[in-house]
Parts: sequence; C-alpha cells; structure tokens
Amino acid sequence: MTDSKPAVANLLKSPPAYTSSNGAAYLGDSRDLLEELPPNAIDLVITSPPFDLAQQKEYGSDWESDYIEWFTEFADKVRPALTPHGSFVIEIGGAFHKGAPSRSTYQFELLSKLVNDHEFELAQDFYWHNPAKLPSPAEWVTRRRIRSSDAVTHIWWLAKEINDESAKGPDANPTPEADNSRVLTEYSESQKDLIRTGEYNAGKRPSGHNISESAFATDNEGAIPDNLISATNTGSKGHYHKMCKQYELKKHPARFPKEIPEFFIKFLTPDPPYNSWDRGHLDQPIILDIFGGSNITGKIAEENDRYWITFEKNEQYLDTSEVRFMSEGEVMRKYDDGQTGLEDFPN
Repeated sequence: MTDSKPAVANLLKSPPAYTSSNGAAYLGDSRDLLEELPPNAIDLVITSPPFDLAQQKEYGSDWESDYIEWFTEFADKVRPALTPHGSFVIEIGGAFHKGAPSRSTYQFELLSKLVNDHEFELAQDFYWHNPAKLPSPAEWVTRRRIRSSDAVTHIWWLAKEINDESAKGPDANPTPEADNSRVLTEYSESQKDLIRTGEYNAGKRPSGHNISESAFATDNEGAIPDNLISATNTGSKGHYHKMCKQYELKKHPARFPKEIPEFFIKFLTPDPPYNSWDRGHLDQPIILDIFGGSNITGKIAEENDRYWITFEKNEQYLDTSEVRFMSEGEVMRKYDDGQTGLEDFPN
C-alpha cells in the first residue's frame, strides 16, 4: 500500500480503489474498465473467471444462460489491450452436468470460440493438478463410486499473435514473449547423478530419437518444466488468511494458488533489470487480472517486480484483497476500532 500513485495507475481514467508500489486495483466491471486502457498496453492477462458450474458458488453467475457469449465479451476487450507479444492465460475448471455423471464440454467450446471466431492463437494448453482437492463430485465419486475424483483444471495459454520468424536466433524477441529458462525446475536426483558422472546410454532409440554423447550431460541449471502445475490452494497460515480471520473479513472462496500466476508471470514476461527491454508500454511489464478476487496475481507480480492492475466488481472482495499489501500494523489501524497495542506491529 502506498500514498503515491505508481505509473501504471495513470493508464486508466477511473481512480484506483488502492495502490501499491507497482500496481493499482480498481472496483468495477472489467468490460468497462478494459475500455479505459490504451491499446497495446498490457503484456500479460492472467485470470481465473467464475466457472460454468452446475451448482453455482456464491461469487456467482452473472452470465444468465450463455456462459460462452458472456465470457467472449471480456475477451474481445482484452485483445486490443494486449501488446503484440502479449498473452492471455485463463484458468478454467471443468464440470459435470447437473444430476448426471457426464462431463460438460463448455471450456473446450469456449476455447474453440476464442481461437476460431475471436482471433486468439492457442500457444499451449496447461493443467493444474490440485492433489489436496476433496473427492468430487461426491454423488459419483464417494457415494456411487462410478467416477474418479476431479482434481485437474485446464489452463489455456492464448496469444494475440504467433510469429515464427520472431523466435529465430539467440537475440530474437519471440511473439508471444516466453522463455522457459526463467521457470526451470530442480533436477531429479538421477539427473544430477547423470550430469555428475556423464554416464548414460547414447545412440538411437526405438522412437527414432538419436541421443548424442552430450545431450543429457550438460548442466542447464534446471529441467524444462512440464505443462502440468501441481499445487494446492489449502494454505491457511499466510498473511491474507491470518488477517481475514483476525478481523472477520470476507475472504474470496475460490482463490487459485500462487504457483499459477507465479509460473506464468515468470515464463511470459522478462525478469528485471529492464534496461534493455523496450517492448512494453511502460518501463517494465504490466500484468492484468480481469477477475481479481483476492488479488493473488497482483501480489505475485509485485513480489517479482512487475507492474500490475486488477479489476474486481465485488467491493468486499476488493477491499479485503488490500490486506495482501498491508503490514499487520496497517491492517490493525484500518479494521480495529480499538487500535490498541500498535507499538507491537511494524509499519
């Protein structure tokens, strides 16, 4: 939280509900707020919209009957706001049909619509596996036991443009912006041993691949990540949860884990310093979440020295999300009427 507006807060005419050193949060409908953005300004939109579930949650459905038509209204306003090298990442869960053990195909139909009718390119599909997710749907999984637990949601990585020529050469600027060396994972113990000893079976494989003598012996400081992100959203000891519980604030009921925005922010936008980066609207990348919720996207962007913007239409959720950027002392001053013991809390 800060008293001075960051540069990113000057992109919109509407006043922000709150700001931080690197970002600004806005109350309102994203369809309206997106129209205030200048064209070609946003480097990455990452969001988790409400899903088209058979049993709707409290954060609701405002799309009445046609989810795809509703969502594409947002997508059509996201596209002009993206830079040519920008990406649109959507985490969107699946659903069973109401009262039946059969799956809806709505998220695939949405993907097809975005690609075929709304000019987005599918760069890659990703999957979020939540190993701590409760077995669901209960009727088919735990009662009748005729389906396995639904523990994976889809993540569509869409691009405004895909230009093969821009990815050539060591100094190329790929479109969309991406670099998997920024999100390397730790080597397995067997890979570490292989690098250390240099001993493995080179040569041609039955698959047709020809493995050279040095293919696996080079230490690249980590392994290229898979398109499966495994993370839980059950953490209850963080600052946001602690402050919400202590001051009886309304938490957003469907928060996605920090690992998702963290992965895509690092993968799809460059790391600081930004001395030689001139592809963006401002002097460092801008991340936007159009369904801000608890604003975990903004918090992760802040921690990774990117600019961020979030839009959220629910005033309670937006107000509560500010605690992510406040110290305990600041939260206490805002929410505790007694305001005693302030000397025990840092500013």
